[in-house]
Amino acid sequence: MTSPPYGSPIKSPQLGAIESSIVFPKRKGGSPASSLSNLPYRRSNQSLSSLFASTSSLPGSGPSSGTATPTATVARDSVFSPGGTLRPRSPAGAPVVDSSGLRDVLIRSFAPHVAVLASADTDEVIRQKGFPGGFLQLIRPFGQQVQGKVTVRDSIGASKSFEDFGIRFTGLKDGLNPPKPPPQPRRSAEVGEKAVNGGAEPWVESFPAWARTGGDVAQIEELVDRHLSYAEMQYGGSMSDYLKHDGDAAGRAHTSGAPSPFYTLYFRRLLSALPMSPHETFSHPVACIIAISSRNPSPIEDLRRLYNATNTGDLRLPQWVNNEFLRYYVLVHDEDHDDISKSTALYEQMKRHFGLHCHLLRLRSLHVLPSDDDSVRLPTTEWISAMEELTEIHRRGNSETDADPTPCLFDSDVSALRTLVRELTMQSIIPSMERSLTAWNEQVLSRRRGLSGRFMSLSKRWTPFGSSSRNSSGPLAGLQASGGGTSGNYDSLQGFYRPESAEATMRKLADYAVMLRDFKLAASTYDLLRADFNGDKAWRYYAGANEMAAIATLLDAHLRSGAEKSTSTKSRLEAVDGWLETASYSYVTRCMAPFYGLRTLAVGGELLKMRGTSTGGDEAAKWGSKILEDRLVGPVGRPLFMERISASFGSKLGRGELRWGGRRRKAAFWAVLAVENWLKMDKVVQAGKMLESVSELYGLTDAGGVAVQEDEEKGGGAEKAKPRELKFAEMKDFIEELREAVVARKLAAHGYEGEESPEADETTLVEEVSEKLDARPHRMSLIGIAAPPPMAGMDVTPLSPLKVRDEEPNFRDDSFE
Repeated sequence: MTSPPYGSPIKSPQLGAIESSIVFPKRKGGSPASSLSNLPYRRSNQSLSSLFASTSSLPGSGPSSGTATPTATVARDSVFSPGGTLRPRSPAGAPVVDSSGLRDVLIRSFAPHVAVLASADTDEVIRQKGFPGGFLQLIRPFGQQVQGKVTVRDSIGASKSFEDFGIRFTGLKDGLNPPKPPPQPRRSAEVGEKAVNGGAEPWVESFPAWARTGGDVAQIEELVDRHLSYAEMQYGGSMSDYLKHDGDAAGRAHTSGAPSPFYTLYFRRLLSALPMSPHETFSHPVACIIAISSRNPSPIEDLRRLYNATNTGDLRLPQWVNNEFLRYYVLVHDEDHDDISKSTALYEQMKRHFGLHCHLLRLRSLHVLPSDDDSVRLPTTEWISAMEELTEIHRRGNSETDADPTPCLFDSDVSALRTLVRELTMQSIIPSMERSLTAWNEQVLSRRRGLSGRFMSLSKRWTPFGSSSRNSSGPLAGLQASGGGTSGNYDSLQGFYRPESAEATMRKLADYAVMLRDFKLAASTYDLLRADFNGDKAWRYYAGANEMAAIATLLDAHLRSGAEKSTSTKSRLEAVDGWLETASYSYVTRCMAPFYGLRTLAVGGELLKMRGTSTGGDEAAKWGSKILEDRLVGPVGRPLFMERISASFGSKLGRGELRWGGRRRKAAFWAVLAVENWLKMDKVVQAGKMLESVSELYGLTDAGGVAVQEDEEKGGGAEKAKPRELKFAEMKDFIEELREAVVARKLAAHGYEGEESPEADETTLVEEVSEKLDARPHRMSLIGIAAPPPMAGMDVTPLSPLKVRDEEPNFRDDSFE
């Protein structure tokens, strides 16, 4: 940060009246914002606008399950709407999500996963309805929020009801392979002919399974950058609205601690579509839907074949996944072409063969048009990976039509799907998970917590008698068996525990408790597992146990009142700082897993900020600074986390009139750094918003954006009042430089050039308008005027460009050789 020379300080306009103090120079040429060739996306593409609006404006509590209107409208007052306002407000008209909204996003992210396996005839029926992704694409959005209240019993038998409980429908093997970037379009005659005929690329038309896996920070950065670029394009249409400081609440939500919609999107995609990993079971399926249709000629045999494929066949999950999960059988009945009596008889036969975990789903196979009276658009899928959203953006951006490609359903189909999801959740998934929790708690966890269990844990940790090498192989087996610190259940060569081992069972018990929101049981179980994983040197498991112990402890403390907090909870809160440090170090340094390290610090920092204690903001800012120090984020994430660090410091207001102990100067400093980083990325709108926050944090403007007067608190009159100025000279100069850079780039984006001074341009324009051709005196004509007499001694021979040889002068011979 460099300041200008002392003798020539930079002068900037007043903060409260910046629009009136800037004179627009002469405009040359069209605005780049109006040139479609210079924009990253087509402004006229209504389908793409609705996609950006829907993904940016997802509330913290979850969207509704559908809309009754088949038209693809953008959220009301959205700046992404072509006719919407272009004021510098929250992107996409998104509701301001406070810290509690991020907590709800975090809680809802740990949801039970249900795999979907449909027969070929079932997918064919669904494709006829206009769903190229088959049965998974149809049912996936309806699991985001189960209709009605969901009641869950905790470990002590107490019942709790939740209105935002949801499940995640995934492919059977989603999350096993890393997401691949979309392939480049093939330059062949076949593809060219297909594009000419109106078709799309094959990878765009399909419902790609490889794109449904998250866990890639680079893809999250690219996605948020797309949203930022689109927002910059939309905001670029109104210069005067940008220069107005009209006290927009959403534009100054930062000073109240509320995150920006772009950070909320970053945070949500960080927790969406988690990859399947051995060290945690959140992405492991708790159940699997096996679906067949009424068109199947041999339904019972196909159901058995699909079950065997998931149990011992080619669809078997890896050996570190517990394969004993619930199977739920669904019969899809075609209401338009099949007989309901035959389907009912088949459904009864299914229940006799496979038990009560069956369901008859009645759907219409006809294709639904948006113009139909009872049509309902498929709800937006909230918990998708960054790669999947990027693929959808690419598909809609290359589309030649503005029509929304989202398929529609009949209203009866929506009701049938909601009923299926609720019965699956209430009658099968939750009771099955509760029974598993009870059995594991009695068989494994209670013995581990008892005196004998603690003694055996110490004996196997400090003596070689408790260890075994049955799961180890190779020349290192003897060393592992005699190490004294290993349990023998950890396979260090392959890097995982067997699903039937005690450690894997306890880890799954704790993850089930988190998904059922019993955070007290989860926190105590993770705390026990930390010592076991540390003794076995299972570093990824050890990092995950420390991470989830901290998260579960903080969530349990948030959801309990002060009187309900036990002594053990308070003691665990004191250890949260060490757990986060250990988890981040193990993830980043030992395991080389920066994604999980970023997730640990981001989630832990937000939960610490929500504590509301005297040190919560400082601790949250410390972990945010560690994210930047370890370079866990890219150029997009840096200013976003700088904003959160500033908000963490700003949450500590101090005491008394002088606000002793406050951190407003630190908050303003980090906000200035965020402005600088936004300008480096050419995100002018975001930089302007943060400049408003800087002015408010330094006390130069109030919450409404009006400049604070210097003599207001002293009781001076209006004639004595003057705008308050920043006392730090170098910081003041640097902020003025940033402000002028923001204004200059905004002017350049609108086609204004600043090489010529505004005063000179205005003068020139006035002279051109007011000039009179007959105002100057007439010159006298030279025709008819007598020539003046020749001057004495001057040759009057007329000059000629031609030279005559005879007229050449004769030089005198001076005998020079």
